[in-house]
Amino acid sequence: MANDKTASLPVALVVDDEKEVADAYALRLRGICDVETVYDGPSALEVISEKTVDLTLLDRHMPGMSGDEVLGELDNHGYDGRVVMVTAIDPGFDVLDMPFDDYLCKPVDREDIREVIGHQSTILGYELLGEYFSVESKRQVIAAEVDADRRADHGEYQRIATRARQLERRARRLIDESPELLAEFDAVDREGR
Repeated sequence: MANDKTASLPVALVVDDEKEVADAYALRLRGICDVETVYDGPSALEVISEKTVDLTLLDRHMPGMSGDEVLGELDNHGYDGRVVMVTAIDPGFDVLDMPFDDYLCKPVDREDIREVIGHQSTILGYELLGEYFSVESKRQVIAAEVDADRRADHGEYQRIATRARQLERRARRLIDESPELLAEFDAVDREGR
């Protein structure tokens, strides 16, 4: 169970078959992410299937299941975070069709990896905040116009309310200025008068 400090940090998954390298990246991210480290592709997919991961640092060249193969499987495992390839493989034109968000060539220094994680956290946070605003505006207008008993019995409304809470928590974890943005959103009057 995460403590209060790590519960407020982005969740990062480091995937590299070289244990020392993966552990070094995890160490570099200490304090800015709640980091989990795995050393092969199947373990990465297992973690992604079991918990919410915001950012994945993924090596391309791994035995068994390559990082490219893991990347191709992420959608099938419900992954909605950002992916940074961190690899010794020099990129070629093949990367143009690959669904990652950033690419770092090894060796990677501490500042670069922290900067990229910061950027990707912010980007993801704003994406999730946009989805939250869309979902929450629907929930708020229904809450204002439909009585509580009918809302409690409506499955889709309950699903939307749950999704809004999840998105809000995640956006708060990823964006420093989220309290101000959420307050401005909440200040809009959505009730018909």
